[in-house]
Amino acid sequence: MSAATAVAHRRGGTRSIARRPLFLAAAGVVGLLVALVVGVAAGSVFVPPGDTIAILAHRLLGLDLGIHWTAAEETIVFELRLPRVLMAMTVGVGLAVAGATFQGVLRNPLADPYVLGTASGAALGAAIAVILPVRAVFLEFGLLHGLAFLGALGAVFVVYRFSRTGGHGQMTSLLLTGYAIASLLAAGLSMAMFLSGAGLRQIFSFLLGGFESATWVRFATALPLIIGASILIAMRARALNGFLLGEEAAAHLGVDVPRERAILLGLASLATAAAVAVSGLIGFVGLVAPHVVRLAVGPNARVVLPLAAIFGAILMVGADLAARLLGDVPVGVVTAVIGAPFFLFLLRRTRAGYDL
Repeated sequence: MSAATAVAHRRGGTRSIARRPLFLAAAGVVGLLVALVVGVAAGSVFVPPGDTIAILAHRLLGLDLGIHWTAAEETIVFELRLPRVLMAMTVGVGLAVAGATFQGVLRNPLADPYVLGTASGAALGAAIAVILPVRAVFLEFGLLHGLAFLGALGAVFVVYRFSRTGGHGQMTSLLLTGYAIASLLAAGLSMAMFLSGAGLRQIFSFLLGGFESATWVRFATALPLIIGASILIAMRARALNGFLLGEEAAAHLGVDVPRERAILLGLASLATAAAVAVSGLIGFVGLVAPHVVRLAVGPNARVVLPLAAIFGAILMVGADLAARLLGDVPVGVVTAVIGAPFFLFLLRRTRAGYDL
């Protein structure tokens, strides 16, 4: 091979790598639309895809595609399944972006959106709501959703405050404090479950996650929190890239490390808390989605964050559809079946010294 041919070959390979994110983004958008249609059409009562598209086009865009459907099909598609699918997509986006953020800031490939005690705080808040003799509903959100949201954010706040006084390095102190606080909250959850009596099933339902209670009002309330936090994180992709190089390197690049760390962790925790409040605890999405994207396009946060959001949304809709077709099993069970083998694979690669 001549020198000119070798140079041309390398340039072609470089162009191919540079275009890969665009191809993946285009494929992801198509996959997202397919997931939307299939997720709305399939279920215990099957609505043909053509009818589903016609109903969505009529209700969302005011278009008449010349296809006739029944009133029952329209109710199933627009009132029952569409808000559930859109909620699943939104939660998938939030967990995937939060997972990518935590992994970048903490420089830990095994970090997930619940690493700072978010899950434990939300679970304890939900359990307390179940045993309290108070029932209140605002915008279709009950006390369970409100206390789960506050518990998740409260746990992260306590972990971050305590970690700043630790004797270890900032990241080590943060992880150790998160583990300690999560263990303490888990003990509180166990006591609340012991005292819950007939409410134990409701607590387990929250712990296993699902979207059966999704409505348009809940979707509209959670959407701005999750998408807003995700967009603000994406706007800080430069700082996140700096954290991937280490805090000292980030500081040399002009990143205000303490400030950006606090903001990124806060935004990721906000997205996680909002997702948990409406769906319960759904694991592994925030671990699987960012790593699949990194394996395909590399670690650049400007590329990883939007692609992880798309893949997380598709993964969550697929998991929810599988849960419905299997008889309304909890979505968290489905994601665990998908995510646990991937976690073991990831752990093995990490121990072998691969850079993820």
